[in-house]
Amino acid sequence: MNTLDMVGTTLAGILTIAIFSFLYRDNKFYKFAEHLFVGLAAGYYVALQFRTVFVPNLWNPLVHGDGWSFVPLLLAILLFARLVPKGAWLSRWPMGAMIGAYAGLQLIGFLQGDLIEQVRANLLSLNTGSHWQDFNNLLLIVGVLTTLVYFFFSLEHKGAVGVVSKIGIYFLMISFGASYGFTVMARISLLIGRMEFLFREWPAAFGIHILS
Repeated sequence: MNTLDMVGTTLAGILTIAIFSFLYRDNKFYKFAEHLFVGLAAGYYVALQFRTVFVPNLWNPLVHGDGWSFVPLLLAILLFARLVPKGAWLSRWPMGAMIGAYAGLQLIGFLQGDLIEQVRANLLSLNTGSHWQDFNNLLLIVGVLTTLVYFFFSLEHKGAVGVVSKIGIYFLMISFGASYGFTVMARISLLIGRMEFLFREWPAAFGIHILS
C-alpha cells in the first residue's frame, strides 16, 4: 500500500472513531466529523447537479442559441427573489411551476409503477395446486383488504367494520415490525463493516494483523 492510500485509510479510521465518540457524549471531534461529512456531501451534490443537470440541460442549449432555454433560466433567477423581502413573492411563480410539474410527473409514475402494479400483484389465485401457496395468497389478500378498511374513515369503526379494521391494525403492526427489523439488520451490517475496518483493514495497512 502506497503512502497516499495509508493516509486515506488513517483519515477514514480517525473520522470513524470521531463519529463513534458520540456514543460517549456530544463532543468537538464528533461535530467536526459530522460537519465535514455534511459539507463534503453538499459540495459533491452541488458539483454533480452542475455537471449533470445545469450544463447539459441549460448551459449547452444557451450556448447553441436555443432561445427557449431563457425561460427556465428566468424561472431559476426568480427563485433567488426570496432573498429579497419585498420581491419574495416573485419566487412563487417558479416554485409553483416546479411543484406542479413534479407532482404531475410523479402522479403518472405512481399510477403506472405503483398503484396499477400493486393491484395486479394482489390479484392472486387461491387454487395454485399448493396448499401452502394458497394459504399465503389468502393471507396476503386478507391483509390488504383489512388494512384498506382500517384507512376507510367514512364508516365508523364499530361492529363488523371495527373487527375488520382491528385485523388490519394487526397486519400493519406486523409489517411495521418487519420493516423495523430489516432496518436494524441493515444498520448492524454497516456497524460490522466499520468494526471490521477498524480492527482489520486499518491495522493491516501498517502491517499489523489484529484479526486474522
